[in-house]
Amino acid sequence: MDELKVFTGNTHPDLAKAVTDYLGIPLGRCEVFDFTNENTFVRILDNVRQRDVFVIQPISSPVNKSLMELLIMLDAFKRASAGHITAVVPYYGYGRTDKKDQPRVPITARLVADLLTVAGANRLLTVDLHAGQIQGFFNIPVDELTALYLLSNYFKEKGLENLVVVATDLGAIKRARDLAARLNAPLAITEKRRLGNDDQTETLNVIGDVNGKTALTIDDEIDTAGSLVGVISTLKKFGVNEVYSCCTHPIFSGPAIQRIAACPVKEVVVTDTVPVPPEKRLDKITVLSTASLLGEAIHRIHTGLSIGAMFEQ
Repeated sequence: MDELKVFTGNTHPDLAKAVTDYLGIPLGRCEVFDFTNENTFVRILDNVRQRDVFVIQPISSPVNKSLMELLIMLDAFKRASAGHITAVVPYYGYGRTDKKDQPRVPITARLVADLLTVAGANRLLTVDLHAGQIQGFFNIPVDELTALYLLSNYFKEKGLENLVVVATDLGAIKRARDLAARLNAPLAITEKRRLGNDDQTETLNVIGDVNGKTALTIDDEIDTAGSLVGVISTLKKFGVNEVYSCCTHPIFSGPAIQRIAACPVKEVVVTDTVPVPPEKRLDKITVLSTASLLGEAIHRIHTGLSIGAMFEQ
């Protein structure tokens, strides 16, 4: 695998190091820093001419800085004559702005796709996009991995009894249905509506039988945890005994940690597609590693093996 090179920016070096440990190769050397005028500078310290290059960088906090670092790194590799460049974006920031749902608003998820392609990416490797149609925003191959198997295997080992899987909204139904199938559990759905553009939601109803059961909620990400707290409160009103929650992307912005600490959720299980700093790792928050998932996908892309075969069970 001497032609395989893996690099990272400053957003999530721990994940990149874990991925290269899985692959058994050193992490590529590069400098990525800001000048005093806040302009980002990148210098590749390894020879990448005609190499198969993978750049690991989630578009997470600080979002715009992470995105600019990634774009400038892609441009640097393109100009260094890399043979093939894959942008490994475990969390695709701006993914929630994927359609015009109001007058005179952008489709930023499409804009980011264009930026990544123009900057030099020949392929995108990502995990659990907010909406499946984002794949169609790209004119390059997109491999979308899923953390569903990591999450479902964790809860299989816990052996929760009388379980019901709950989709936190209509957009999470497919993800919840797949999790319910793997756990041999029934499915319920919470109905909610979003109030304006300030991340406030109102949970209105629960569709399905949850009375007296242990509920497991699933979503693609937890941002401010406002929706999560509302769903848990509603489930409790409908007679749920205990509530567990899981998601792929633990954004945990604003008051999220305080809300999770104060609400009656038993455990919140997430992955490390974005960094979870020590001050946000409550006792009730469990973080699963995606290093082997991403590492195996990188190995398969590099060697021409099937990505889909990873999930054929």
